[in-house]
Amino acid sequence: MDGLSAPGRGAPWKQWGHDLDSNAIDQMVHACRLPVAVRGALMPDAHVGYGLPIGGVLATRDAVIPYAVGVDIACRVKMTVLDLPLRKLERGSDKLRRAIETETRFGVGAFFKERRDHAVMSADWSVTHVTERLKDKAWSQLGTSGSGNHFVEFGVFTVNDAAVGLESGRYLALLTHSGSRGTGAAVCEHYSAIAMDKHAELPREVKHLAWLSLKSEAGQEYWRAMELMGEYAAANHACIHRHIAEHLGAEVLLDLENHHNFAWKEVHDGEELIVHRKGATPAGAGVLGIIPGSMATPTYVVRGLGDASSLHSAAHGAGRRMSRSAAKKKYDWKFVNPVLKERGVELISAGLDEVPMVYKNIDEVMRAQADLVEPLATFQPKLVKMAPAGERPED
Repeated sequence: MDGLSAPGRGAPWKQWGHDLDSNAIDQMVHACRLPVAVRGALMPDAHVGYGLPIGGVLATRDAVIPYAVGVDIACRVKMTVLDLPLRKLERGSDKLRRAIETETRFGVGAFFKERRDHAVMSADWSVTHVTERLKDKAWSQLGTSGSGNHFVEFGVFTVNDAAVGLESGRYLALLTHSGSRGTGAAVCEHYSAIAMDKHAELPREVKHLAWLSLKSEAGQEYWRAMELMGEYAAANHACIHRHIAEHLGAEVLLDLENHHNFAWKEVHDGEELIVHRKGATPAGAGVLGIIPGSMATPTYVVRGLGDASSLHSAAHGAGRRMSRSAAKKKYDWKFVNPVLKERGVELISAGLDEVPMVYKNIDEVMRAQADLVEPLATFQPKLVKMAPAGERPED
């Protein structure tokens, strides 16, 4: 089980979408040549990541790859539909803005002085010494939104199919994207270092694909820490949504969420496998999911179609079409602001590396995976907050 398999002898994988970054495709090829790889899939939002590309799905046998899960473990998207009139998005936008700015925090080191309450902080954080050491920091960051592509948005939710859980119509909704903050990143970095040390034979270009056997102590520790980070990331969103709803005196009509950057134990082809979805989401038959576009393009709420060839997966968003550094060189606010105004978007804060133009066309991404998910509803952002310019990305 040393190194990679010979060229052309890797595990089978399938690609969705056209004109994908050749470097992302190369990363998928390398991942499927790992000795532990069984099958893979590449989603239409794919772009380069560490080890496994963003939008990459990889099934392994009895092994977990920390960097195939990702740095922001269990990053997720959550939506709540509120019983507020749509006119609040125009005449009441100041109140919505205050709710966002009061009830969450943005930035790499963001934290709350008065800590949020959630049952997750009563969980067993001693599952590994990393989580035990960082429990206090995690508690201080509970309910914060971080940086990178993380956001909090109010917008118009249009339901076209009652299968989503509401009658057809237009509603005011809150949408968030964030994950397990600094603690999740520390878990990834610690166990990735152990995996790389165990597999020093791997070529330099795939060192971030080093794996841990689930039969090993380190593999079991990482798995427990990953699951705890999943609970923590879910709690993070729960706090943001609960406090914003309470701030506005609103009732929740519908609650939806799904996550990516995680590994699942699933049965495929009659065998239990470890399915890593890095920037990809579960799309089993009937499973509801959320696939965001950008700060000025639609988010889709979808129902999975259970396509076996994708390992029951779908894209997690539109996907970047250029790097952050390239975006900062190419665009300026004089060009971007008229686009936002035309689309009726009020931007509270963000960096140029997150403007709509740096993302792929979400409608094209959705067409490319029409055999994976079925759209049920859309969310159009109207009031958006992301980390201010200059913040280091956490995604």
